[in-house]
Amino acid sequence: MQKTAEILRNADSTLFDSWVADLQSGGWGDGGRFSETDWRNQAAEFLKLLAAASQDGLPDLDGNAGTALRNNLETLSRTMAMRGATSGQTATFLFSLKKPLFAQLQKAIPNDATRLADEIWAANALIDRLGLHSVSAFQKSREELISRQQEEMLELSTPVVKLWDGVLALPMIGTLDSARTQIVMESLLQRIVETGSTIAIIDITGVPTVDTLVAQHLLKTVTAIRLMGADCIISGIRPQIAQTIVHLGIDLTGISTKASLADALTLALKRSGYVVQKQAGASA
Repeated sequence: MQKTAEILRNADSTLFDSWVADLQSGGWGDGGRFSETDWRNQAAEFLKLLAAASQDGLPDLDGNAGTALRNNLETLSRTMAMRGATSGQTATFLFSLKKPLFAQLQKAIPNDATRLADEIWAANALIDRLGLHSVSAFQKSREELISRQQEEMLELSTPVVKLWDGVLALPMIGTLDSARTQIVMESLLQRIVETGSTIAIIDITGVPTVDTLVAQHLLKTVTAIRLMGADCIISGIRPQIAQTIVHLGIDLTGISTKASLADALTLALKRSGYVVQKQAGASA
């Protein structure tokens, strides 16, 4: 497929301008995510690397000669994922190169239909491989982005609040799974060390259901807190949750539990030696 490699190796302004025109007509980059300067520069850089990888024939993405090209595609895909684009937009960026490339092949091979068909088939397969690699890199970048956002949301959804001197509270909302338990323990234990607190309140009022797995996660957290030399109180034990715990045969012996966060705070203050009194004459 010498003619395809030759056109790519000697990629000129005609190929670039036709590609850019097709991208513009297809609306690529609409929506404010990509400025024209950005994607024109990306297209120019891609053609430059594609030409360099075509010095000895059609580029092999899996070989050493295709390393720079692969890196460029992965950077492009990662940038698009970060900017909220779709995998379709990423693929379209590359697939739009087919039309101008086929047009140049038709001009270069005007009188040999068989050879032209072979060259077009090879060029089509090459662009498809490039597009698939970019989509694969996009999906990987997207998954990494989603995973990072989930971790950040978990950290935000498990705030450790200092209620009183020596008393911390961790209000939990949503399902408690293994990943979240790990974040909860790390955050809570770190705050215990930082503040020197001796009592930690875990409020599960916002936890919709408590099953055996959730109870095990809670027990692990309580054990870790005790190993740090602090005591733990679990609040938010609603009647339904109490019945579920009894029905499941979960042993919470030795763990202080309260129906509300207010009750837990009262117990924590009492254990800390504080007495809360209503001021005489104060209105209800």
